[in-house]
Amino acid sequence: MDKQKNLLTRRRVLKGSLAGWLTAGMVPFAIGKEKPVVRVLGTHVTLQEPLRQQAMEDLGIRLQFAPGGSATVLQKATMNPQGFDLYEQWSNSINVLWRANAIQPIDKRRIGNWDEINDLTKTGKVSPEAKIGAGDAPHKIINVQADGSLGEKHTDEISFVPYVHNVDSFGYLENALPADMNSADESWGWLLDSRFSGKVGIVNDPTIGLFDLALAAKAKGFMEFEDIGAMTRAELDSLFLLLIELKQLQHFNGFWTSVPESVQYMRTKRVTIESMFSPAVSDLNGQDIPVRFAAPREGYRGWHGVMCLSAATQGRVKDAAYEYMNWWLSGWPGAFIARQGYYISNPQRSKSYLSEAEWNYWYRGLPASEPLRGPDGKVSVNRGQQRSGGSYEDRFGHVAVWNTVMPTYEYSLQKWYEFITS
Repeated sequence: MDKQKNLLTRRRVLKGSLAGWLTAGMVPFAIGKEKPVVRVLGTHVTLQEPLRQQAMEDLGIRLQFAPGGSATVLQKATMNPQGFDLYEQWSNSINVLWRANAIQPIDKRRIGNWDEINDLTKTGKVSPEAKIGAGDAPHKIINVQADGSLGEKHTDEISFVPYVHNVDSFGYLENALPADMNSADESWGWLLDSRFSGKVGIVNDPTIGLFDLALAAKAKGFMEFEDIGAMTRAELDSLFLLLIELKQLQHFNGFWTSVPESVQYMRTKRVTIESMFSPAVSDLNGQDIPVRFAAPREGYRGWHGVMCLSAATQGRVKDAAYEYMNWWLSGWPGAFIARQGYYISNPQRSKSYLSEAEWNYWYRGLPASEPLRGPDGKVSVNRGQQRSGGSYEDRFGHVAVWNTVMPTYEYSLQKWYEFITS
């Protein structure tokens, strides 16, 4: 039965992929010719081996994945556009890459399923009632304007293909939560709460970890920001004075740079609370480690995955890169990443690749009607469990701030590294 189900799934993948190729005026690369190699630089979030293998089988191309920590891969991409063909990370990297001339505009007309992409990257809202959130909401930086800048006005050229996205917060070991916090609303302030001192982990990324800590400082009443998405130098000075003092008091136990490292931190109980991404929570739950992904009362930190085309990529490899970008919106990949808690920009196409129970849990926020498995095949959601934060619309209607490169970016980098090394 499993073999038959896999064959049916493959046929649906090919059918969906072919529809996208034909719509975009392309076909998969012909058998018998040398297969082009597309080098993809990014993070462990999307550069996963099952995705690479499936894409190569469907497209007839070769893919080289080079995953790494977010700060490291961003530096590599800005310094050496010749070293990659596609870049997969988060929307906070766009302004840095664009200003460095490391990426080229993408022709929106070559993205076959563009019309299916929802309003999150087109208007900033998945529902009329949604809060857009502070900082670089992706709809503000996707369209290439006539003067070469990035903005909201729709054009035929975009700076990235919108695909994977989610809202992030922090995770914590449920069985390590102090008894007096069991009935409390989850809050970013928990990251700076003295009851967790010595057991706190933070993502080592100045455009992500910075906002986790700023939200925590604000929630605890330690700081106020005029605009948390565009902190001033004076606000950064005050924030890092506080953070460095806490670090010297050994409040923080570590600063992780990749999803596997964050899993290791929690699995070994080096930390009991930390900045987390959804795949890490899924992985740990699949190991029967009771980690909960918080739904902070102050709102989430939102992020949007970006797929960017290197400024140096041309010819046959560029065509193959477009094939891969289209493949991501073909249905099967969106279902794959849904099982680790991520959303895709055209979810209706992925719906047919998910069971009703999976769709209801991951997208509608309903209790799981049966045990659900993650991408690794292990049960990551037990029957009756409900996703923290609710439905897709609920979660993206409650974004406090987006991953952002602020006007004070260079100064924030300096302060971040002072903090890390203090």
